[in-house]
Parts: sequence; structure tokens; C-alpha cells
Amino acid sequence: MRIRTTSTQRTYRYVRLTILGATLLLAVAVGVQWIVGGPLPSLSAAYYTPAGPMFIAGLCVVAAAFVALSGHSIEQGLLDVAAVLGLVIAVVPTTVTADECGAAEQCVPPVVVPIVVNNGIAVASVVLVGLVAAVMLSIMQGTLTRGVVVTAVAVAVVAGGLAVWAALVPAGFLLFAHNTAAVGFFLLIGAVAALAAWRPQRTPRRFGPAYAAVAIGILIVLAGLGAMLVLALGGTDVTRSVPWIFLGESAALVLFAVFWVLQTVELWNEPDPRLRA
Repeated sequence: MRIRTTSTQRTYRYVRLTILGATLLLAVAVGVQWIVGGPLPSLSAAYYTPAGPMFIAGLCVVAAAFVALSGHSIEQGLLDVAAVLGLVIAVVPTTVTADECGAAEQCVPPVVVPIVVNNGIAVASVVLVGLVAAVMLSIMQGTLTRGVVVTAVAVAVVAGGLAVWAALVPAGFLLFAHNTAAVGFFLLIGAVAALAAWRPQRTPRRFGPAYAAVAIGILIVLAGLGAMLVLALGGTDVTRSVPWIFLGESAALVLFAVFWVLQTVELWNEPDPRLRA
């Protein structure tokens, strides 16, 4: 029997599949670089390799897809904020140890800084325009709710705070923005998974344990990466024998993919409101 669908329902299906495709794109690019170019100290270090364009593209596609999954739920608001952080991860690279760093142990190489500035201004401009457009469209369509307002304010605060940080303390922004955004991004994904797990009225019982496992797994991975960061700041070479940071970030990426597989399967046949009507 042919399943009755609408273009809206199919669009949401394809957006979720696009997130999975972008994640696979990033993973394959980094995997090829690992095989051809040797081990990477971290997943984010792919920015400086031939896998860099796919690393950036994958994150930008994920961010756009998050925004495309429009809605009025708490989860969607968290994903909208995560979209902003995903763009920061894409355009502000992780720091590296290089001769260009001078006395500093870690830095974003000076040759890369103009790229970060250019891309950062472009991203900030798009976020600002998108935020204003989203609010105006909500007003015109009569869909401006408290959730939309809270989400818009949250996005404005996060994006504005990052812009002020970059303008007033550019050196500190370059050193810490990438890791700060990455931690925030995965915390938000973990929060969305936790909400899905502990809201049985909205999630089929069979998906609850899987969502809970994803949320707990992300917290464990982030705790491990935090410990590695503290050790590194203390002067310990945590990647000398085993690339722990790379493995931890890869685990976070896998959990991210698992979450979107679950979302895609669970919501595949979610009814379009027009079908209900």
C-alpha cells in the first residue's frame, strides 16, 4: 500500500537525512585524512588539513538543517542555539602548536586569522539577518509565541555575546571560542536527547532508553575531554601514546549521529497537521 504523505512531511524527513549525510561527509573526510596523512591530535585539527573544507561544510549544513527543523518546542529552541554554536565551531578553528605561535604554546596561526575574521563577520551577519527575518515572519504569519520569543532572545544573547567577546578580547576569543562552542554544542544535543528520553508523552517508550543512553554518553565524553584539557593545561602530553582527544571527539560525533538516526526513525511517519485536518 502506498503511504500517504505531503511535501511538508517529506521535507522534514529529508532534512533529518541531510544531517546524517553531513555527519557522514565529515567523518569520511577525516577518516581519509587519517589514513593518508597520519593520526590527528583532534577531530577539530582537520581544519588545517585537506579535510578542512569538508569539516567546515559539514558543520554549516548541520547548522542550516537545525534551523530548517522549525518548531515551537523546547527541543527546537535548543537546536536553534546549537546551530549558532555549530557555525562558530566551523569558522573559528582549534588552536595548534606551531612555530608561528612564538612564545605562546598554542595559537591560531596568524596566516589563518584573516580567514577567521572574514568568515566570522559573514556568519554573524547571516545570523543577525536570519534572526530578524524569523521574528518578522512569525509576526506576519501569526505564529509569534512565547517559545519563539525566548528562542530569539537566546540566539541573540549567544550570538551577541560571542561577537562582543571577539571584538573586545580577540586573542582570548581565538584561543577559547572553538572549544567553548564545541562543549556548548554537544551539551545542547545531550539536553535534547535527555528531553526526548524523559518525556514519555511525546516519545514512544521503545526510544526512551536509547535517547537516555545518548544523553549520558555525551556527558561522559564531555567529562573525559574536560579532564584531558585540564591535564594538557597542566603540561601533560595527553596525545603522546593514544590520541585521546581525537577518540573523545569521534565518540561525541558517533553519539550525535546515533541521536539523529533515532530522530529520523521515530519521526519518519510523524503526521503532517494538514493530514489530521
